[in-house]
Amino acid sequence: MVSPVPCSAPPYMTSDPDSFAYTSARSRWPVILTGIVDDLSRSTIESDGEKAEEGKVLIEKIGALKYDVEHDRTLPPLEDDGLFDVALYNSELERQGPMTWGNAPWLYSECYLYRKMYGYLQTTIHWKDYDFFARQKLDAFKSSEVAVAELAIRYKTLSGQLHGSVNKEQLNLLFREFIDISLWGNATDLSLLTNLSLDQLQSLQGEKARKESEKNILVNDVDLAWQAISSVDGGRVDLILDNAGFEFYTDLIFALFLLDSGLADTIVLHPKAMPWFVSDVLPVDLPVLINALGSVSVFNMAREEINFLREQLVKYNDDGKIIVRSFGFWTTSLAFWEIRENGLGGGHEVWQDLKESKLAILKGDLNYRKLTYDAAWPRITPFSTAIGPLATNHVKLISLRTCKADVAVGLKDGQEEELEKSWVDITTAKSKPETGKAWAWSGKWAVMPFSSGEK
Repeated sequence: MVSPVPCSAPPYMTSDPDSFAYTSARSRWPVILTGIVDDLSRSTIESDGEKAEEGKVLIEKIGALKYDVEHDRTLPPLEDDGLFDVALYNSELERQGPMTWGNAPWLYSECYLYRKMYGYLQTTIHWKDYDFFARQKLDAFKSSEVAVAELAIRYKTLSGQLHGSVNKEQLNLLFREFIDISLWGNATDLSLLTNLSLDQLQSLQGEKARKESEKNILVNDVDLAWQAISSVDGGRVDLILDNAGFEFYTDLIFALFLLDSGLADTIVLHPKAMPWFVSDVLPVDLPVLINALGSVSVFNMAREEINFLREQLVKYNDDGKIIVRSFGFWTTSLAFWEIRENGLGGGHEVWQDLKESKLAILKGDLNYRKLTYDAAWPRITPFSTAIGPLATNHVKLISLRTCKADVAVGLKDGQEEELEKSWVDITTAKSKPETGKAWAWSGKWAVMPFSSGEK
């Protein structure tokens, strides 16, 4: 098997004590595995017969996996469960040599962790389609009632203004507003969003509000994305999704705006094909979200606005204007440098598909990590360098990412030092001083880099 496209920068390693990779391997992964055992235990109690017995075996396997992670055991080859990606994972394991959980490339080992658990499900009869995180995702979405209502009101207000005579400049302002909603959808709150009408967005007040929120966006290529998406009417826009629940809800609001405005006539949603990184969107999460929005007992506030939004979603989905398409490539450990001709792991098929899109919008932290090979690039490295072959693969893309991992590129000279000092000052003021490097995984800042695919 041909090796992946080589990267000149070293990967972030779980053995680096100054990295978030280190913290993830030692603190986050055991907690995640404990949560999975708890959910499996609950689901097993709710089952009987052969399914319950299989559930007990799964609990034992996840418990043993947690032990291996906590005791820094060696990563063994994945057992063959008949799926195409086993050979990819094992080939990379062989290529890089022996790895332990505490000394491995972060991107590979984290993907391997979730893939290994999915392999456990594939050995069963009754649990093949089980989502370890379904209950958690839905509960988190239900707990976002106030924000769900606020954004439903905002969507109905701004969407209603599209039916008037909206010129290109006004449409540009609305595009920036909705892309911000999607960008900050996985932030801890929505305080960085404006709450202005279209008239206010055009005013000095709106300009001031945008500049205030944009100071937290370290790389902002929204103007280039606007040029790409507004170059022709209609067309197809792709959303490569990240988290389910509230973030997915904000992504769907963005999709509705693109369809309402005529900036797109087709939206292709790209979820994951298996339970992935705790909260990532699966194909089933679209009907789950639509059903939740229809429940008065779950969302009792702003029913008129939520019903309006839900009806739009159902209509566009029924009309084939919102399409769900899942590629196995998204759950390999491969960097997105493989989205190219002759790319491994299905990267070629993804490349062929995305070339038909006038803009691919990649959501979230993991997608950004894969775009940049999750490598320890100098912070001032241009985005076009860090995405390797993607810079010339004829796919227009923008990454919407709040910074929650180590890798970050495209910064200006001296900006990294300013951010480190700022984070030390912020955490010291809260009596919780942290390393300055933690700004990169705090979620306080964001980036929106663009590539034309035509470097």
